[in-house]
Amino acid sequence: MFVKFTCTDRVATVVNAAQITFISPVEDGTRIRFGEGRSVTVVEPIDEVMDRLDRTQSFPRE
Repeated sequence: MFVKFTCTDRVATVVNAAQITFISPVEDGTRIRFGEGRSVTVVEPIDEVMDRLDRTQSFPRE
């Protein structure tokens, strides 16, 4: 499932929730980490990020 966030440079970014390995709060918002050292920092606070990601898990998978 893909989730849309806003990067710190105010550009929309879409992440694949299934690939997220770690989420942490940072001064600019929230850093979302993926495997192999990849990450993106978004302006949404960690609570909002977690809420959006939790909602993606509530949909049935086919």
